[in-house]
Amino acid sequence: MGYLLPESFRPGPPGPSRSQEIRAGQTSRQVAREDGEVPRRGTLCPFPHGGFWGRAFSVPAGRGETRPAASSATGGGDLERDDSGLQVRAQRRAAGGGVALGPGAGPGKWGRGLGAGGGPGDVGRGRADRSGLGDVGRVAPTGAGPGTWGGVAPTGAGLETGREGTARGVSRRGRGGVAWPARAGLTWDPLRGGGGVSPGPVGGRAEGRGARAGRCGTPWGAAVRQELAELEGAGERGAGGPRGPGERASAGPAASAAAPGERVGDGAPNRAGAGASAMFAGLQDLGVANGEDLKETLTNCTEPLKAIEQFQTENGVLLPSLQSALPFLDLHGTPRLEFHQSVFDELRDKLLERVSAIASEGKAEERYKKLEDLLEKSFSLVKMPSLQPVVMCVMKHLPKVPEKKLKLVMADKELYRACAVEVKRQIWQDNQALFGDEVSPLLKQYILEKEAALFSTELSVLHNFFSPSPKTRRQGEVVQKLTQMVGKKVKLYDMVLQFLRTLFLRTRNVHYCTLRAELLMSLHDLDVSDICTVDPCHKFTWCLDACIRERFVDSKRARELQGFLDGVKKGQEQVLGDLSMILCDPFAINTLALSTIRHLQELVGQEMLPRDSPDLLLLLRLLSLGQGAWDMIDSQVFKEPKMEVELITRFLPTLMSFVVDDHTFNVDQKLPAEEKAPVTYPNTLPESFTKFLQEQRMACEVGLYYVLHIAKQRNKSALLRLLPGLVETFGDLAFSDIFLHLLTGNLALLADEFALEDFCTSLFDGFLLTASSRKENVHRHVLRLLIHLHHRVTPARLEALQRALEPTGQSGEAVKELYTQLGQKLEQLDHLKPSPAPAAETPTLELPLPPVPSPAV
Repeated sequence: MGYLLPESFRPGPPGPSRSQEIRAGQTSRQVAREDGEVPRRGTLCPFPHGGFWGRAFSVPAGRGETRPAASSATGGGDLERDDSGLQVRAQRRAAGGGVALGPGAGPGKWGRGLGAGGGPGDVGRGRADRSGLGDVGRVAPTGAGPGTWGGVAPTGAGLETGREGTARGVSRRGRGGVAWPARAGLTWDPLRGGGGVSPGPVGGRAEGRGARAGRCGTPWGAAVRQELAELEGAGERGAGGPRGPGERASAGPAASAAAPGERVGDGAPNRAGAGASAMFAGLQDLGVANGEDLKETLTNCTEPLKAIEQFQTENGVLLPSLQSALPFLDLHGTPRLEFHQSVFDELRDKLLERVSAIASEGKAEERYKKLEDLLEKSFSLVKMPSLQPVVMCVMKHLPKVPEKKLKLVMADKELYRACAVEVKRQIWQDNQALFGDEVSPLLKQYILEKEAALFSTELSVLHNFFSPSPKTRRQGEVVQKLTQMVGKKVKLYDMVLQFLRTLFLRTRNVHYCTLRAELLMSLHDLDVSDICTVDPCHKFTWCLDACIRERFVDSKRARELQGFLDGVKKGQEQVLGDLSMILCDPFAINTLALSTIRHLQELVGQEMLPRDSPDLLLLLRLLSLGQGAWDMIDSQVFKEPKMEVELITRFLPTLMSFVVDDHTFNVDQKLPAEEKAPVTYPNTLPESFTKFLQEQRMACEVGLYYVLHIAKQRNKSALLRLLPGLVETFGDLAFSDIFLHLLTGNLALLADEFALEDFCTSLFDGFLLTASSRKENVHRHVLRLLIHLHHRVTPARLEALQRALEPTGQSGEAVKELYTQLGQKLEQLDHLKPSPAPAAETPTLELPLPPVPSPAV
């Protein structure tokens, strides 16, 4: 629907497409229809005083839709309206006389507040009769100085400018507002979609600085819509003249029938409306006025300015000295919102400090009673973002939050995320599934971190998987988060342990055993006695942790550990399940195995048999308990595994004989040349030794650590002797990640040997490549080794290895990435090689022949 034109309008460029007079009461659509053309989006119309401005008309838009009209060539204005008759937007005034445009305008989109006859820079004093409708109000700010008001005000019917209908500017710098008639006899209500603006520094120009487009910084009312629509009909909003009675009537109800959740005229749903009402609803419970109270006040009042002033007085900061200070802030351009926000933030911080002080002083019963009372009064405000920290702080310091409130927090995802971990613990205790959802990502992250450490590209004896100390490992992110989540709650601790047992059984991943021990010792570091005193494994884990720190189990600690094992009483055998899981920790296995190899070497020097060493037998007992953890927990038969007699009487003596062979060979090599006997290092393994490696887990574990020991000692001969026996081992332990990680690190000490063909043949062809095609982890470890030592390997062997290790279609991304890195290293190596010098050409031998005398005739 277009705007009605007053009688004084005449067509003119750049107006309608044909030259005709536009009769009073005609709309832009009627003009277009009479022209026989399809209604255009906008029809330009000259203002009677030469101030052309664009988009005087707009074809009807759908409800809630705003359609911009075409721009004018000479006018700088933009005007939009929709079918409801309430959404009008103007971007700037006309080149000549301007009209202050109405509440649909957004920030920075108002023209000058001029009357119909005002020229540029003039202060408009447009009279009511200018509109062509008698004394229906015109936009006429009386005496408004530069930048003094940010809105427009219609005069009341029958009132002239300068009398009771004088416009009053109620907006200040940085705030939206509309000047209202002083006593127009109209009932005003907060208006949705009102276009409040702020005054700018230019005289008469109203620039929006605080309000959003189509919104008003100051709350208006909804009941004003019909009156506002009638005022728009008078022509001051669209500058197109009065509307017809039917049109005016149809605009009012349409506007007032707008849905509460919509902005009038733009059709965008006000999603914040319902949420904001619920958010601030708690203020009413506390007797504090909110937006709904202000809306009701403005709806029922006859003098809005006084009502607003009274609302500010009743709900503002009640300090007499502040009333004189606020205008001083206004002079400095400080918005009231900024001032009140700073006061609010300061008070909130003081309140948070006070809550924390209450929680730490006085008797427990008294302080908890105060906190409970405070929570009861403030919980209704928990959804207000500004006050939510206070409510959460109160809940945080309560040892037991009322169950009803915990359920409300748990049901709201935003509140659940915002509450402190102390509150979440109380929720988790009765919601194992929810706690599992929180813990699961941490456990997954922990396993990924351990695997990343095992496949690190750095090969070093000094910096390997077992290098970090136990206390350093406990400072990891996952352990610390789990420790914080558990707190002092025994029930949550038991839940975590149950998760770890379940995952260990499901995956056989020994890193869960590591986490079980690290979590207990992390709580020990924090002196959480509530948990440490009830965990029967605490002292055992504490003693074992000290052994891991020293990387050796001495006699004193061995007896302590034995005392814990022997102290398991009948009926408490389930403790063995947890003890075995702690001993299954790779760090514990590493410490026990290294201590076993060290004891065997000492026994060789003492000429003693393994069965005669109590310390060695205890180490084997602990090692056996750790190795059998999965079987014990899976079968629920909590008994120490029986030690194999042949392990002690046959396997370990065989291993000691290898140590004797090493010593004998080394001593022989140090003898003077004339005393040396022709001794060759043994290159075969006893068949029984290989059988032990294949059939007994304990024998295999000790044998593998002996291999690591001789590799660390740079004993090439002993290593080449043992490698063939590692191709087939119990459970393929020789191809486990932990063993290969340590082996590749120790092989870095034998870097010079990689230039020898026999060494590479035994290591790669005889051992590593036998499993690389069927085990991706072996493939990755071989690539790690070559990336580090490729420059030591001969070109022919390197080329053969590169072909053998080329990824297949089934290879994972990690293998492909490592293979790419190896290829890049080899390319760099080729560039660094000096190019062979060109062979010098052999100079031609040109010797002069001596003259031969001719024979005499």
